[in-house]
Amino acid sequence: MLILKVLFRSAFRNKLRTSLTILGITIAILAFGLLRTLISAWYAGVEASSATRLVTRNSVSIVFPLPHFYKNKIQQVNGVKTVSYGTWFGGVYGDEKNFFANFAVEPRSFLELYPEFIIPPDGKEAFLKDQKGCVIGKKLAAKFGWKIGDIITLKGTIFLGNWDFVVRAIYLGRDKDTDESQFFFHWDYLNEIVKKSLSGWADQVGYYIIGVARPELAGDVAVAIDQIFKNSLAETLTETEKAFQQGFIAMSGAIVTAIQIVSFVVIFIIMAVVANTMAMTTRERIGEYAILKTLGFGGGHITALIFGESLVITIMGCLLGVVLTFPATKILSHELGTYFPVFNIGRETLLLNLVAALTIAFVSAIIPTRRAIKIRIADGLRRIG
Repeated sequence: MLILKVLFRSAFRNKLRTSLTILGITIAILAFGLLRTLISAWYAGVEASSATRLVTRNSVSIVFPLPHFYKNKIQQVNGVKTVSYGTWFGGVYGDEKNFFANFAVEPRSFLELYPEFIIPPDGKEAFLKDQKGCVIGKKLAAKFGWKIGDIITLKGTIFLGNWDFVVRAIYLGRDKDTDESQFFFHWDYLNEIVKKSLSGWADQVGYYIIGVARPELAGDVAVAIDQIFKNSLAETLTETEKAFQQGFIAMSGAIVTAIQIVSFVVIFIIMAVVANTMAMTTRERIGEYAILKTLGFGGGHITALIFGESLVITIMGCLLGVVLTFPATKILSHELGTYFPVFNIGRETLLLNLVAALTIAFVSAIIPTRRAIKIRIADGLRRIG
């Protein structure tokens, strides 16, 4: 306890300088934590992917559709348990800023393949019976104030026109990384309207979702499916759901890399600030360290004092930064929830914050400590006064 009291008193001998340094560390740790959380949110879809789900799309690009009759052929492949399909709808609610993921799906097989979407039995039954019914996530419902029975009109950006849907159920995520901001409805409803206005898109789906019996069969099933449709008018590319999600991440790889670089640049900047603070502190106390040497205290004691003071300042800033990260994350989650549905602070992020703080503390104290240890007693005493 005595050594802690000494370290705290030493750290706050110059209250203004120490307070500003702690504030800088707090802001740096806060920024670092938010940037690392943003990166985790970017990869949330990949982490939530199931090892028993495959995605089949057009081999040219996902923007090109696949024939609806492919379903029966896929179902016959050995190892395939369930086949569902869907189409990206691309609708917006009122203003184009109100963007969120919305899909037309085959409801029964889709819900079977995604048990992480928890829907009350009565809501599920109501959705299955109503072709104009839709299911929305809890976060989406909270954002727009939607409730069961509401009629929602989406403006189509791909399938033009105004589309009316009735909210029949609100789903919850089984896991904390489950996306609760999606909107899905009956593919049959979309197909019926399309037949009347966009006949070229009739009986076409955007992708197939395949549930395999066992994860180890995924590779063989993917090869078998693509082999069936080889040299057809619409060749397929089948991959695991994780690989499919990673494909989208790869499109924005440069952005993710830039965020990662910035997160570490922030740490290096604050490291320089703390190092400057410790250098100034050490320079002011050279005389004191010389007196300690005359009293028999060795380099180890002086090292402990300087490193301990640096650690006290850095840990205080780190703790404040971590505490502020939680409310800041909630604010960002609310503002960016449409683009990053899963925005949680992971254990890895908290651990990185701690590692960053310890790194700042130790690296910043190395040069000042070396200088204090090497200075001769006579030179140190000469500086007194």
